[in-house]
Amino acid sequence: MSAVWRASRAAVRRRRLQTFVIGLVVLCSTTTVVLALGLLAAASGPFDTAYAAQRGAHAVATFDTSKVSPERLAETARRPGVEAAAGPFGQAVLDVPQDWLWMPAGPLTVVGRADPGGPVDRVELLAGRWATAPGEIVVNWAVGGAPYAELLGTKLAASGAPPLTVVGFATSMSKSAAAWVTPEQLTALRPGSAQMLYRFSDASTGAALRSSLAGATDGLPARSLTASQSYLTLKKAFSSRVDAYLPFMSLFGALGLLVSVLIVGNVVSGAVVSGYRHIGVLKALGFTPNQVVAVYLTMVSVPAVVGCVLGTALGSALTGPILKVAFSGVETGLAEVGPVSSWVPFACLAGMPALVLLAALVPALRAHRLPAAVAISAGGAPRTGRGLRVQRWLAATRLPRPVSLGAGQPFARPARTLLTLAAVVLGVTTVTLTTGLTGTMLALGEAARGDGGPRIGVHTAGLGSEPGPPRLSDAQIEERLRSLPGARTVVARGLSQVTVVGYTQPAFANFHRGDVAESASPLVEGRPPAGPGEVVAGPGFLTDRGLAIGDRITLGLNGRQVSGTIVGELVDGDARALDTTWETLALLAPDARAVNYGIRLAPGTDARAYADAVNALDPGLRAEVPESGNAATTTVVGFSSVFTVLLTVVAALGVFNTVLLNTRERRRDLGMLKSIGMTPRQVVVMTVTSVAGLGAAGGLLGIPLGMVAHRLVVDNVGVVAFPESMKDVWHAPQLAGLLLAGVAIAVLGALIPARSAARMTIATVLHTE
Repeated sequence: MSAVWRASRAAVRRRRLQTFVIGLVVLCSTTTVVLALGLLAAASGPFDTAYAAQRGAHAVATFDTSKVSPERLAETARRPGVEAAAGPFGQAVLDVPQDWLWMPAGPLTVVGRADPGGPVDRVELLAGRWATAPGEIVVNWAVGGAPYAELLGTKLAASGAPPLTVVGFATSMSKSAAAWVTPEQLTALRPGSAQMLYRFSDASTGAALRSSLAGATDGLPARSLTASQSYLTLKKAFSSRVDAYLPFMSLFGALGLLVSVLIVGNVVSGAVVSGYRHIGVLKALGFTPNQVVAVYLTMVSVPAVVGCVLGTALGSALTGPILKVAFSGVETGLAEVGPVSSWVPFACLAGMPALVLLAALVPALRAHRLPAAVAISAGGAPRTGRGLRVQRWLAATRLPRPVSLGAGQPFARPARTLLTLAAVVLGVTTVTLTTGLTGTMLALGEAARGDGGPRIGVHTAGLGSEPGPPRLSDAQIEERLRSLPGARTVVARGLSQVTVVGYTQPAFANFHRGDVAESASPLVEGRPPAGPGEVVAGPGFLTDRGLAIGDRITLGLNGRQVSGTIVGELVDGDARALDTTWETLALLAPDARAVNYGIRLAPGTDARAYADAVNALDPGLRAEVPESGNAATTTVVGFSSVFTVLLTVVAALGVFNTVLLNTRERRRDLGMLKSIGMTPRQVVVMTVTSVAGLGAAGGLLGIPLGMVAHRLVVDNVGVVAFPESMKDVWHAPQLAGLLLAGVAIAVLGALIPARSAARMTIATVLHTE
């Protein structure tokens, strides 16, 4: 093995360029794979770990206590398939006033529990203590950086309920309640329902969970189960933004692996072909066929390991910031999203070199089968007779001689040509995919911004902030905003937590009035809400609740209920939020005020001057000029651009390697051509022409593959439902440019070795022969 190692080191030093190519290809590919696997692990790992630690409930079931007794509910804990259960706990709903703990007005689900522990849904205290006496309440409020100590002792004066004092803040991964009191205190709140928390032996899928819940509640009175909540919905909400990034990250990772395999196989195959004489010498010196194969595999392993280590380090460093972007704004409870999972770098450190060895094994076996005498006699020259018919046909055409010679070269090495073509195809596929994603995300941003001039956001104070609520009435504020110079449209927004009958968790309802038709959010299908009870929501909200356009829902607030209809699906939206009309709010809370206003200014209006005028109207108003751009658009376009650069460089390196091998194999031919009058410029033209056709063919094949990949990605982003108008981003000039991208990749890869071949002197080339 020492002889194998010495021969391998000598091969690495002798083939510096090929060693560099392998190392750089593996580095880029490993970086993309680490990023993709890091996001995949983060999408479920932190949630599963935290949920298991808290013994989170697989199902939170709410029952009507007028139809079923607590004793019968307790018996469901012993049903087949129930791994553990807690309850029944009494449950009541309080109406929270505006300004309480910075929460919008709306319902607060309160549960009576004697302690935070138990076999299911172990509540974690963040500050203070558990409620142990009447008049005390613990709030489920996990907000990063919240001044918990300062807020302890806050009073809650809910309508129709005794005063309650906040003695603690806690978090429940199960989201089983918004607050907890003692069982005795809950009795004073006149509960109308009870809650059971279940963990099932099989809850891996939605169907399994529904079946387990049906088995646990079998035999109970009809319609006694009024609502149920699945932990799968919480898990999906936790990872929703990562799920949006995961499809294209995974696709780029797969493309990186494919390009790496193709180029490594191409490099090793070229090393074997161009090293026939070296193989023959090794065998003549006594190296066995297996040792010769080991020399070539070791030669590839050295740069592959170095590239893999550097790529893993780079990918791990980039994954942390990317995860912060992907999880920003997501309520994670105790699920901390930290650095990349430990198994990801280890998997890449072990898997990528193994993949490189497998890619190198097939061409290396050619060295195993090659007899020593044949290898030595073959030298470095290519075998004769390959592509001669094509070359003769091209020579008979009117093409310039350097062009016809270059166009015929790919047919001399068909296997190498196919590997190079595949690398170019994947490079063009990546560029096409990125172009499509960029067009789709820009269309989404344009739809969200709408037409017209600058936008202004006006917020009303009073949510726990100074100097307090506005002095002007709601109608006066809207009138003054419209009267200021430059105002084109004004939309008022109200915000409240509402109950959705049949579901445990409340929803955040946005109520709009004013110039809604001109400022409506983009819809996938349906129409904007126009009358009382009409609702639109994003794909996350509809999917999590199994709703669709045309379905009926009932909204509740302050003891009032409104029956509504889903009339449209938004392109994007919070999975916990819905949009409806101000008429709906008037039925639920007639005295409610707007919490903010959106103003569209006429083109050319000074946005900062308008904002200053708004701030001067009332000390309770705060005007802001929103930053231009869209965070999701910037993130997707940025990630895609980085991956495209990496994979395009890798594809160009594949072309570089092919041209380098071809020029080294044809040194004698180049010397002969120069001796009969071929100029250096003609050598460059011939060499570049040899791969320009591959670039054009790669463009023709890669463009449709990239379009399919683009459609695959945009159709599988769960938090956004793109309409066809945002998916149809391809136009003739753009497609022509993408076709040229394949040629550009090929030419860039061929240019350096072409110029090197042009600088070779006739005497040097022929002297080596």
